[in-house]
Amino acid sequence: MSLIKKLWIATVCLTVLALGGSLVVGTLSARAYLVQAMTVKNIDNAGALALALSHLPKDPVSIELQLAARMDTGHYRLIRLTAPNGETIAEQAQTGGAEAAPAWFRQLIPMHAGAGVAQVQDGWRQFGTLQVESHDRYAYESLWRSTLDLLLWFAAGGLVCGALGTVLLKRILSPLDDVVAQASAIGERRFVTTAEPGTLEFRRVVGAMNALSGRVRQMLGEEAERLEALRFQSQHDALTCLMTRAQFLRQVESALEREDARAGGTLAIARIADMAALNRRLGRPAVDALLRTLGHHLLHLASSQPGWEAGRLNGTDFALLACGEEDAAAVAQRMQVEIDRAIAHAGEGEHLEVAFALGACAFAPGTALKALLAHTDGALAGAEQDGARMIRIADPDRPPLPHTDLHGWRCAIEDAVLKSRMMLARFPVLSTGGAVLHQEAPVRLEMGGEWQSAGYFMPWAARLGLVSRIDAEVVRRALLDVEQEPSALGINISAESLCDAAFRNHLQTLLDSRPEAARKLWVEVPEYGVVQHPAEFRELCQMLKPLGCRIGIEHCGRELKRIGDLHDLGLDYIKVDASMVRSIDTEPGNQNVLRSLCMLAHSIGVQVIAEGVSTAQEQAALTRLGVDGVTGPGVQAQA
Repeated sequence: MSLIKKLWIATVCLTVLALGGSLVVGTLSARAYLVQAMTVKNIDNAGALALALSHLPKDPVSIELQLAARMDTGHYRLIRLTAPNGETIAEQAQTGGAEAAPAWFRQLIPMHAGAGVAQVQDGWRQFGTLQVESHDRYAYESLWRSTLDLLLWFAAGGLVCGALGTVLLKRILSPLDDVVAQASAIGERRFVTTAEPGTLEFRRVVGAMNALSGRVRQMLGEEAERLEALRFQSQHDALTCLMTRAQFLRQVESALEREDARAGGTLAIARIADMAALNRRLGRPAVDALLRTLGHHLLHLASSQPGWEAGRLNGTDFALLACGEEDAAAVAQRMQVEIDRAIAHAGEGEHLEVAFALGACAFAPGTALKALLAHTDGALAGAEQDGARMIRIADPDRPPLPHTDLHGWRCAIEDAVLKSRMMLARFPVLSTGGAVLHQEAPVRLEMGGEWQSAGYFMPWAARLGLVSRIDAEVVRRALLDVEQEPSALGINISAESLCDAAFRNHLQTLLDSRPEAARKLWVEVPEYGVVQHPAEFRELCQMLKPLGCRIGIEHCGRELKRIGDLHDLGLDYIKVDASMVRSIDTEPGNQNVLRSLCMLAHSIGVQVIAEGVSTAQEQAALTRLGVDGVTGPGVQAQA
């Protein structure tokens, strides 16, 4: 029962008790006063009437007239004159008449006023005894009216007190809503803090809960830092801090399967020439310092561009993966500039003779890893033949693009969207127990008579500013499809759409129009979009949670240290990038990272789903590590 209801019950009980006591005391006091007043009136009027009769003639007519006149003006119930022998000489009585007070009230509060008695003289002898009794109807009427007035005032006072108490209690308890919201958030493993209210009792409760949230938030931050340190240690070269060969190649393989605006890109490899001679000439410490500086510059270049990665393939080969950038020459030149800066910085003002060659190759979504490496190695070998500090760009055999300019791509994409030549594919996401969590539904457009994956057209859509339009159509179609399907659908919201306020408003309108279908949607945003636009992602979460949508982050792996910062968003799940999942059954380092990630995510109520699972061995290892779901080519084959 709410405090407001309890307040009303208490007010009613107090009002009834106060009214009861007041009624008893007031009614009894009024009755005593009225009885005393009627008794005095009877005595006085009896004496006055007896005196008047004593001076009148004692004939029956005069006596009757006098008694009748007094009866008409004095509101009497009975006036009787009796002789000394007890015989009634004259009598006037009033009976009947409308009673203002109900019978039960008269029975509950009886009034017995004493009669007025006086002697009537006839000269010096006693003529008779006069008895006067006032009518009690008027006393009961007055008492009944005062009781009703008292009831009315108490009822009005109780209502006013209850209303004022309700307003006052709501004002006093207004901080309780924040306390309840914070308690609910903690119950959902969202450790938020609220402002401390002015009420002492509430301030103590909120202070304790804020302290709890602060300690948990600090613990999550520390765990996220340890997780990031473990990931860095297992995936990066100790000397240069760049990715190891195995992890870098897994990153490249994952990039080849991307289906977003950053699908496609460039792979560039630089090779330091004659490392043995360089060690003899400069000494191993100097060469290590050079490699460390080179790693620092390449890492800075990669971190400055979202989706770029840098790695060390072996002692002499350094690689750069530039997702979303298909101008291989531009990527190679930027890499060359950073290498030159690193050499100059390592020389500390002295010119170092360090020869290197650089080869680069652009790739499209779906390119085979072996083919990409072969083309890039061929370009690198050609650059070495050309001489020191040379660049060679590979020219792989790629199918010609259907459109040669942006206008052609715009017409093709808009035509496919307007004519509804769009479909949502289906890829199952299974729990470790085999149940379907949801169906991934990446978009497909029919272009040139064939269904094309998102990696084919999304980079061009991003350049043309059409991504939000495509995402809005995906949401609309997903809402229609999910009403006809038993399982939930997972849809992707691009980073470009995330930071588009108009798209977010349109998204809310679409979801509000179909609330039942909205509760069956799993909405996910790529990790780089969350990192680049945290405020917009927070706004999206606050919009989607009340609608019942599940919210997730896909392609997680590079920014694991930020997982602890997501504890207050109500995040439902994360999807670990395929680069961390590939060959997980034979990679102890990634196993430790993923096990720690699952523990951290579960501590804040977030499910962990592995992407790109291709073998049964990987799926078994992931189950042992504590993931909640899997998806990928191998999972699709088993579904």
